[in-house]
Amino acid sequence: MTSASGDVILELSGVTRTYGEGTSAFQALRGVGFAVTRGEFVAITGPSGSGKSTVMNILGCLDMPTSGHYAFHGVAVETLSRNQRALLRRHYLGFVFQGFNLLKRTTAVENVELPLLYRGVSAKARRASAMEALALVGLERWATHTPSELSGGQQQRVAIARALVTGPEVLLADEPTGNLDTQRGREILDLIAALNRDRGLTVLMVTHETDVAARADRVLQIVDGVVATDTRKELVH
Repeated sequence: MTSASGDVILELSGVTRTYGEGTSAFQALRGVGFAVTRGEFVAITGPSGSGKSTVMNILGCLDMPTSGHYAFHGVAVETLSRNQRALLRRHYLGFVFQGFNLLKRTTAVENVELPLLYRGVSAKARRASAMEALALVGLERWATHTPSELSGGQQQRVAIARALVTGPEVLLADEPTGNLDTQRGREILDLIAALNRDRGLTVLMVTHETDVAARADRVLQIVDGVVATDTRKELVH
């Protein structure tokens, strides 16, 4: 893909999302619009039920708007087929979830290899890339450990390595510290901030915690399905 709008990677415009029909219909988003440029670290925050996870699902091509537009590098995502959206996810986006989503009986390095397996990458190349990603998050020594042999913080680092192994342009992190204690959560935030600062990785992070959101350079607060505030730090990192 080539960008049609400078450094803007993704943009939502007038996005709504309604679930259900008739009297049981629920409008989760009511006209969300914002743009994210390359290298930004954006926190999406708001109370439970505000619509922030719906926004993340749309950005990750896991859900589609009811109306409005989502552009990725200037390409209208709503015009893409299901297979094309899957390719966008696979080649441009990395995902980190609150629940880690690791295969329990599979080693750390094998978990990290999974996205490359779906791409058809050779076994030797998969292993080399997975080990490089584990080294990036400081876990190369734990490559042969299964999730049950790792702490919560280490499991989340494996999940981050899995998200990074394909070289995504954008990291989408949904409550990445939600299942961690304060210290482990701080370590994960430090890691995400370092990836943004040192590697130029664009990060969008959903969180309901104000202290977690404060680590980002920009905070979008979503309330009742709309962007209530859009605040940027004056100083970067």
